[in-house]
Amino acid sequence: MIETDRRRALRTGAGLAVAGALTAGCSALGSAPATHRATPASPTRTPASRAPAAKAPRPAPAPRRFPGLPEQIAHGPRERPQVALTFHGQGDPATARSLLSIAENAHAHITVLAVGSWLDAHPGLARRILDGGHDLGNHTLHHRTVNAMPEADAYAEITGCADRLRRLTGSIGTWFRPSRAERATPLVARLAHRAGYPHVLSYDVDSLDFTSPGAPAVVRKVASEVRPGSVVSLHFGYADTVAALPAVLEELDRRGLRAVTTTELLT
Repeated sequence: MIETDRRRALRTGAGLAVAGALTAGCSALGSAPATHRATPASPTRTPASRAPAAKAPRPAPAPRRFPGLPEQIAHGPRERPQVALTFHGQGDPATARSLLSIAENAHAHITVLAVGSWLDAHPGLARRILDGGHDLGNHTLHHRTVNAMPEADAYAEITGCADRLRRLTGSIGTWFRPSRAERATPLVARLAHRAGYPHVLSYDVDSLDFTSPGAPAVVRKVASEVRPGSVVSLHFGYADTVAALPAVLEELDRRGLRAVTTTELLT
């Protein structure tokens, strides 16, 4: 795709419908006997063709440790022209699908930190996110103020979401981010590590889209703070975010910055 086309896709916000094609195949029939005379079929003969087996879903990536990086990660390397757009995953599933399509039509990849109860209500979105090439992580089970909870309750919030992710994708997700907090307390960070997450994912740019300030304000906030290596906090479920994302992606493109998953940002 040439650069002009890519910029046009960014400006229009891309389309919301994703076309799909399903290709069916059939195996070749067995070769006929060498003689010209017809031979009756044996009742024990193996069928000549079989329907192809369903393709298993791609296994979801597991959390990984990044040696040399802190327990709580707020940004990636500053010397590479990449940023990570991270989305707190809950709210209207139609809004989520719109944001995923906008990102994909702009050849961008994002990171989704999903709320476990949201996955219970919309289980197909877990695979939709992964199939789009995005990161999928844990944002607690009920999106409560996890840093203020007693230890047992906080751990249940983390593992409850991890269990949903494992059931839906085969993995507990690549990242954990505490709900209703930029950073985890030392206790919550330890609990996340116990649950299987080597790092807690924070951010260095807060879009404040959850305050519904209007799409132009979201774009201005991100544009004024983002730089190479930034991790940007955004949200599913807000119309302002849907309206702002094409302009955010266009601004990143103008600066020569590419939106990638958090895993790619740190690799």
